[in-house]
Amino acid sequence: MGTFKVKASIWRVDNPSRRVGVELIVDTGATYTMIPKSLLEELGVKKIRVIRLRLANNTVVERPLGEIGIEVEGYSVSATPVIFGYEEIYLLGSVTMEQLGLAPDPVEKRLKPVEALLL
Repeated sequence: MGTFKVKASIWRVDNPSRRVGVELIVDTGATYTMIPKSLLEELGVKKIRVIRLRLANNTVVERPLGEIGIEVEGYSVSATPVIFGYEEIYLLGSVTMEQLGLAPDPVEKRLKPVEALLL
């Protein structure tokens, strides 16, 4: 499936009043949402643990995992897993999309509420 971008706002779980706008790439191959490490550290997001990830090129890396709040297209969740990623990589992962109740529409290249896709 092709990718597309969506605008979102993110925040530290315990500080929803300080939000930062980001543009995320939607790709169903991404399990977790990934935000650059520098931005997450600037927000004060705490690292919970380190997890192993298999990248698209089949290499395995270890990256810190934390939690953020996120809002996308009027849908929000107060806590979703986030990977402390590399600079310039902003991905919206399938775990977060499921929590938001949104799914990618490959034809219109946008996110839609799951119930709308089931109709």
